[in-house]
Amino acid sequence: MNDQAELAAVPRVPPDEEPTFQTFFTTHYERLARALFLLCGDAGEAEDLAQEAMVRVYERWSRVSEMSSPEGYLYRTALNLHRSRLRKVVTRRKQRGDQPSASADPADAAVAGDEVARALAALPRGQREAVVLVSWLGLSHEEAGRVLQIEPVSVRSRLSRARAAMRQTLNDDDGDSDA
Repeated sequence: MNDQAELAAVPRVPPDEEPTFQTFFTTHYERLARALFLLCGDAGEAEDLAQEAMVRVYERWSRVSEMSSPEGYLYRTALNLHRSRLRKVVTRRKQRGDQPSASADPADAAVAGDEVARALAALPRGQREAVVLVSWLGLSHEEAGRVLQIEPVSVRSRLSRARAAMRQTLNDDDGDSDA
């Protein structure tokens, strides 16, 4: 579902009804948790942040419900909680003398995942199906061939071409920023 369709699917409170926190929670919680997952890269952390942000909004609901953008307040609260947790982690590491690892930034993981998803989407359908069946779902070439109704050798061929194309796409994204 694209973003506009997703926004259209979000239930809105009629203007003549006073918004309740329960309606607000039901409308925004899942989307907030997904956004936080993209931010921090950890489902448990995203759930914790979403819950804490909702608790803080609930505590101030009489004031927040009157704001022009209660959703904006919710997201700002969640981002501030995330930043606060990151600061605490950095402070603890400094106190222990630890150096953060090069891959510690969740944003790097999100960017890498997005690049892989785009490279996969750029493949022809047959190659994409082979990659998903064999590499992600763990089917053998024979099992994937039965699903796709092709010979196992054709699965191996599609997989080989798909991997080469994805490698090329990902290498181009890394090094050709001025092309």
